[in-house]
Amino acid sequence: MKLRARGRKAWLATHIVSAGAWIGIDVVLAVLVFTALLASDPSLAAVCYQALRVFAVWPLLVTGLVCLGSGVALGLGTKYGLVRYWWVAAKLALNIVLTVLGLVALRPGLDEAAVYGQSLLAGVPGAEPNLIFPPIVSPACLLIAVLLSVYKPGGRARRRDRTGEAARAGK
Repeated sequence: MKLRARGRKAWLATHIVSAGAWIGIDVVLAVLVFTALLASDPSLAAVCYQALRVFAVWPLLVTGLVCLGSGVALGLGTKYGLVRYWWVAAKLALNIVLTVLGLVALRPGLDEAAVYGQSLLAGVPGAEPNLIFPPIVSPACLLIAVLLSVYKPGGRARRRDRTGEAARAGK
């Protein structure tokens, strides 16, 4: 299946906008996490922790899935393919890993953070949630994906071609 120019541009625009939204949500996630960690006012920290649960999980999931779907459409409809070039396969893997981690690892941590925020407001401090890694790891991975898209390093992914191996062995 080959995308026509108009369809390719529509999928590309969708892909770029969803990736930009994903990065933006990660930046807001980082602002909320680090504001909560560094706040001297417990009520400010509590509000930040409670906002995380509402704000982060579902918007991150939606943008990750839209980015994944548009990337797959572009991969299948253009010369790049899904695994023809290693950098496209790497972007696909990053997208899948980050989207799954958002549901599996981040969501429970954000639920825990919201409960901690409620306990802060009640004046009963508990164990502070450890949310430092998600706002560092996810934007770093997304930056890598953007750089791979822009620079398109290297060439095609290597394939095992038995006829080529036999021909090289016979030389």
